[in-house]
Amino acid sequence: MVKISFVDFDGVSRSLEAEPGSTVMETAIRNGVPGIDAECGGACACATCHVYVDEAWTQIVGGPQPMEEDMLDFASGVRPNSRLSCQIRLTAEMDGLTVHTPEQQG
Repeated sequence: MVKISFVDFDGVSRSLEAEPGSTVMETAIRNGVPGIDAECGGACACATCHVYVDEAWTQIVGGPQPMEEDMLDFASGVRPNSRLSCQIRLTAEMDGLTVHTPEQQG
């Protein structure tokens, strides 16, 4: 299992366990994490699963692919560490990952 922490806009942290190979978005939806709407269900067709990858993890998680970059244009408050959580597939190397949810999605 991979441990992942979701920190919401108000600073509340939720630590969860996820299966390697699943996405950050799938983990959030399965566990009712507030701030992850995922309106398209993980098809990279919206920006409602936007997260900020904690600075300590940006190198390991990596950057967005071109299609994801295009969708991030529709997100609010985009930062250099912004990603769509549906596009972050968890690996054992990501054990301990921390992501932050923005104040609002879309």
